Amino acid sequence: MRGATALKAPSVELDLIVGQGAPRRRNDCVTARLERRTMKKDDTIFFEQLEQIAQGLAATFAPFCEVVLHDLRDPQHAILAIHNNLSDREIGEPATELGLARIADPAFPQVIANYSNSFSDGRRAKSTSIGIKDSQGRYVAALCLNLDLTLFNSVQSAMAEFTKVDARQPPLETLNRTNADALRAAIDQFAARKSKTPRSLRAAERKALLKELKEAGFMDVRHATDTVGAYLGVSRSTVYTDSREVGRASGEGGL
Repeated sequence: MRGATALKAPSVELDLIVGQGAPRRRNDCVTARLERRTMKKDDTIFFEQLEQIAQGLAATFAPFCEVVLHDLRDPQHAILAIHNNLSDREIGEPATELGLARIADPAFPQVIANYSNSFSDGRRAKSTSIGIKDSQGRYVAALCLNLDLTLFNSVQSAMAEFTKVDARQPPLETLNRTNADALRAAIDQFAARKSKTPRSLRAAERKALLKELKEAGFMDVRHATDTVGAYLGVSRSTVYTDSREVGRASGEGGL
């Protein structure tokens, strides 16, 4: 307009951000782009570390456990990695119901462990799903373990059959010598105080054990030497030798 004074443009350039209304300085836009790049780089490192965890779990529980890493930021192509593939899924397949539930609700349980599941061919599975959140509290990933129970169920059935006894028939005999259970329990208690198993006791510890057993009257029980030797994994003669040394040290005889 004639006669109007031209306004001098400010020295700091402005960018209009479409859809956000107010203009922002170019410097702010540069900073925002750098922040986005940094976030993208951090996300890449974050998922690379999750993949290392998935690989480690898969190697530990192979070949019975499938380990799947989901990217919940892209639910239509959520599967990033799958190890020990037991479900015949592929990388890039969509998120499961649990993944979608986590995306929809940040308050959804973060760990759901040992729930019943099944593979597409009907094999029974035991699954654990671990949701992983970002610094804003939103679910961005999930690590899922699916254990094939087929072999374990077969072993369980075989063991049940192998250990089955006829409970309707009363015992016809006993193979347990008098007070043998109490003697073994005393040995277990001694070993537990040493943070060891009975068979890992050293010679000096065995002698200390025999001294306690003798003082408690256990070594006066018939066949005590055989029971102690069998439970400690040493010979009968070793028990006798250790007992004689204990007796000499205390001024008494052996067994």
